[in-house]
Amino acid sequence: PGIELSRDKANEAFFFIADMHSLTTVKDPEILRHNTYSVAASWLACGFDTENGYFYRQSDVPEVTELTWYLSCLAPFPMLANAHSFKDKSSRLHEVNSGLFTYPVLMAADILLYDANIVPVGKDQIQHVEMCRDLAGAFNRAFGETLVVPEYRMREDNITVPGIDGQKMSKSYGNELVIFQETAALKKRVMKIQTDSTPVEEPKDPLTCIVYQLYSLISTQEENDSLAALYRGGNFGYGTAKTMLFEKIISHFSKEREKYTWYMANKAEIEKRLTEGAEKAGVIAFEVLCRVREKVGFKKFTI
Repeated sequence: PGIELSRDKANEAFFFIADMHSLTTVKDPEILRHNTYSVAASWLACGFDTENGYFYRQSDVPEVTELTWYLSCLAPFPMLANAHSFKDKSSRLHEVNSGLFTYPVLMAADILLYDANIVPVGKDQIQHVEMCRDLAGAFNRAFGETLVVPEYRMREDNITVPGIDGQKMSKSYGNELVIFQETAALKKRVMKIQTDSTPVEEPKDPLTCIVYQLYSLISTQEENDSLAALYRGGNFGYGTAKTMLFEKIISHFSKEREKYTWYMANKAEIEKRLTEGAEKAGVIAFEVLCRVREKVGFKKFTI
């Protein structure tokens, strides 16, 4: 969906790499830099239109940190304490840093700094957009109409992609398949997908199998029907199904994998794209922050 939005001439699509958010968990600068390049290379390889859309690194637009402070002074403690990102770890408070606690405020600043009208989200992010709306409303009530109150948009065909253990696929759960991973490592990962103990010779239900569910996301209906028939016909093992999934991933993403490898070997091109994106985004961020500073009673910046 993000790639489609970047190509839509009717929209200004803002997509950034949340490297500042990652500091709540990542404390190794080399890992952070590698992850940043890897995420950027992934989006570029999949065809994000950087000429039409805005593609940048969060930390390259420092105005977001100043807006975060203004919003945090309006954020009630109970609201932040109710955030999923905090509640998930609230039973282990020694693991919680203040960055994690105020995570939704930085996220709100990410949105409000660009006068965003629509925020495309998955179901698990609706709460954060609601908090963003609350903070924008609180600022406008306190200082006058200043910030755009955004709406969230969730695709009607929104689905949950299963991870190799059957839970929702998430890097946080360590159950993801990385389509740009080196070939041998990716195959090894696919072969770790959890399946049941149904004997090879017996029929199997494709709809309850993670392997089939993943395969069906990147294949045609005809291919899906053919694989489903093999499951139901018996004398078909999960190992064979996993091999078919691996081969499908490699063939389906062959062009993207090639481009990803090129970008990771040419990081200067990634830097160029991110820097250009930050410069474009920075113009809007500066204008919005000037508006905010003036409303709260601070000196308005001039270029």
